[in-house]
Amino acid sequence: MAEKLNLTNTLKKYFGFDTFKGDQEQIIRNLLDGNDTFVLMPTGGGKSLCYQLPSLVMEGVAIVISPLIALMKNQVDAMRHYSEEDGVAHFLNSSLNKSAIDQVKSDILSGKTKLLYVAPESLTKEDNVEFLKNVKISFYAVDEAHCISEWGHDFRPEYRRIRPIINMIGQAPIIALTATATQKVREDIKKILGMPDAQEFKSSFNRPNLYYEVRRKTNDIDKDIIKFIKANSGKSGIIYCLSRKKVEELAEILRANGINASAYHAGMDSSARSAVQDDFIKENIDVIVATIAFGMGIDKPDVRFVIHYDMPKSLEGYYQETGRAGRDGGEGQCVAFYSNKDMQKLRKFMQGKPVSEKDVSDELLKETEAYAESSVCRRKSLLHYFGETYAQENCRNCDNCLNPKKQVEAKDSLCAVIETIMAVKENFKSDYIINVLLGKETSEILAHRHEDLEVFGSGEGEDEKVWNAVIRQALIAGYLSKDVENYGLLKVTPAGSKFLKKPVSFKIVEDTDFDEEEEDEAPVRGGGSCAVDPALYSMLKDLRKKMSKKLDVPPYVIFQDPSLEAMATTYPVTLEELQNIPGVGAGKAKRYGQEFCVLIKKHCEENEIERPEDLRVRTVANKSKIKVSIIQAIDRKVALDDIALSKGLDFSELLDEVEAIVYSGTRLNIDYFLAEIMDEDHMLDIYDYFRESTTDKIDDAMDELGDDYTEDEIRLVRIKFISEMAN
Repeated sequence: MAEKLNLTNTLKKYFGFDTFKGDQEQIIRNLLDGNDTFVLMPTGGGKSLCYQLPSLVMEGVAIVISPLIALMKNQVDAMRHYSEEDGVAHFLNSSLNKSAIDQVKSDILSGKTKLLYVAPESLTKEDNVEFLKNVKISFYAVDEAHCISEWGHDFRPEYRRIRPIINMIGQAPIIALTATATQKVREDIKKILGMPDAQEFKSSFNRPNLYYEVRRKTNDIDKDIIKFIKANSGKSGIIYCLSRKKVEELAEILRANGINASAYHAGMDSSARSAVQDDFIKENIDVIVATIAFGMGIDKPDVRFVIHYDMPKSLEGYYQETGRAGRDGGEGQCVAFYSNKDMQKLRKFMQGKPVSEKDVSDELLKETEAYAESSVCRRKSLLHYFGETYAQENCRNCDNCLNPKKQVEAKDSLCAVIETIMAVKENFKSDYIINVLLGKETSEILAHRHEDLEVFGSGEGEDEKVWNAVIRQALIAGYLSKDVENYGLLKVTPAGSKFLKKPVSFKIVEDTDFDEEEEDEAPVRGGGSCAVDPALYSMLKDLRKKMSKKLDVPPYVIFQDPSLEAMATTYPVTLEELQNIPGVGAGKAKRYGQEFCVLIKKHCEENEIERPEDLRVRTVANKSKIKVSIIQAIDRKVALDDIALSKGLDFSELLDEVEAIVYSGTRLNIDYFLAEIMDEDHMLDIYDYFRESTTDKIDDAMDELGDDYTEDEIRLVRIKFISEMAN
C-alpha cells in the first residue's frame, strides 16, 4: 500500500494529478519491475505519462525513440515545465548544431537528463551509438510503434533497425507505445523489437463522444464542406486531404468564402509549419487543411470536427486522424467523403511497387472500403478492426445507426460462404471466395481447378455486393476471421462451424452502393445532392427539354442535372449569378441562361422566396489559372499528354480539367490530337453514340460501345461532342 502511495505521490509531485488514468499505474509498475511492456492506448489516453513518470524515478536516462521532430520539441518543453531543471529532458536530432549537441551530452553525463528523445535516424549514427554505450540506460521507449510494421499506417523502414542498435548500446527494458494497432501490427511490433513476452496493456478504442459519418463524394464537395463549417462557425476543425496540391487549393477556397483557414503539409518549411500549428492551438485560425503530416502529438483538446476530403489509405490512419476530435470528451464530428473513383486512384498509385508492398496496401484499402460501404454501425466496424467487440446493436452516434437500413435474412448465404471457404481449404481471400460463388472462371480459379468444386457458381443468383456484405458482417459477428500471419485469408471460426451444422437466423443490412446515382465521370456531377426546391427543379427540367427540342441537341448539352439542382437551391436571377453555378461558365450563361434566369426570378416573386446569398461558393482566381493555360496550350495544338506532363497531372486528371472547361461553355478544338491517336471511323462511332444518347455517362457509353473503345477515347470524343454541340 505504501509503495502504491509513493507512486501516487510522485504523480502529484511532478505532474500535479491526484489519480492515474486507466491502466497507467499498472503500465508504470510493470516497467519499474524491469519488464518489457506493450501499450495500446487511443489518442488522448495519456500514453506519454507511461514513460515520462518512470524516467524521473529510475536510475539513468530513458531513451524515447520518436518519429517527429516537432513532437520531440513539444514533449521536451512540457517536461521542462514540470521540472526545475532545464536539462531534465533533451532531444537529439538533425536540427541541432554541434555546440547544442555537446550541451546535451554534457547534461546526460552529469546525470541531469532523465529523458532523451531521439529520431530513429539519429539513434543509428555511429558517434551517438558510441556515446550512449557509456551511459546508464534506464529503459527504451518506442513511441508511435506502429511505424515498425509495414501493416501499420505510417511504416518507416528505419524503425526496423531499432533492435540491433539497442543490442549495441546495451540491454534495458523496452516499452512500445501506439494509439492504433491491429493484432497483425501488434505481433509485428513485438517480433521486430525482440520482445515476444512483453505484457500487453490494451485500452478500449471506443470514443463514445465521436460521431462518425461517411458521405458520397461529389463535385459539390467544396460547397458541402463550406456549408458544414459555416453551420459549425467558430469551432476548431481539421480537414485531411491526400495531396499537397489539394491542401493549398482547398485552404484558398475556404479563405475566399470567409473561413479562417490555413494549409499545412510537409512541403512547407518548418518555421511556416510551426507558425500554423501555433496559430491553430492559440485559436488565431479555426480550420487547418492538412496532409497526414499534421496532427501527431498535437495537444489541442477542443477540435470539434475532423473532415476527410479523401479517404485515407488505411483504417488505422483514419482512426488516428479522427481521434484528434473531441479529446476533452466534448463533441467531435468525424465526416469522411468517399468515392469508388478515389479508391481506384489509390490503387493506380501502387502500380510499379514491389508485389509484397502492393498486396499489403491493397488489403488495407479493402478494409477502408469495407468500413465506408458497410451499412453496419460505424463504431462496431471500427472496434472490430482493432480486435474489440462492441456489444450494442445501435450506438446512436453514427450515420448508419441514426438512419438504419432494413435488415434481410442471409442465413443460407452465410452457409454458402462457409461451405466455399472450407471447400478451398481456408487458403483464399474474400475476392476469390466471391468469384467461386459467382462461378467466374478466372485464371487463378482455373489454375487451382476450383471450377470443378460443387460450390462453384452456387451463389450466381446474388449480386457481388450482397456477398461482400455477408462476408463483412460475418467477420464482425465472429463466424469468420482473417488469418493473422497471411492477412486477408478467410478462416471459419468454431462459431462458424457450429453455424453450418445448425444454422440460426443471420440478418444483414446491404452495403451502400457508392456507384448508385453517382455520375462522377462528368465534371459537374452532384450524385447525392438534391434540389432544395423540387417544384422549381421540375420547371427548369421542362424548360431544358423544350430548348433541347428547339435546338436539336440532347438536354444535358444545355445544362446538366446537378447544375439545375444548384439553380433550384441558390436561385440565381442574373447571368452573373448564374456563373456561380457549377458547370456554368460565361459562354454557357450567355448562350442559354437568360430564359432560366427569367423563370427563376418569376418563381421567386410568385412564391415570395428569400434567396440564400450565403450558399454561393466563391471560387478563387488561382483555380482558373491552370484552366487558362490549358486552353492556351490547346489553341497552340500542344499534344494533350504533353500538357498533362507539363502541369504535373496524370492524363485522367487533365481530362477532368478539359471536361470542366467545355461543360462550362468554352469551345475547344482537340481534332489535332484525336487525328494523331484515333482511327476516324472509331471516333465517328463514339460521336454518333453521344448524338443519339439521352445520357453522357461514360459507364453507359462503355457498356453500349463494347471493349473496342477505351475510357480515355470515349472521354476525348465526348469533349469534342460537347464542345461542338453545346458551345
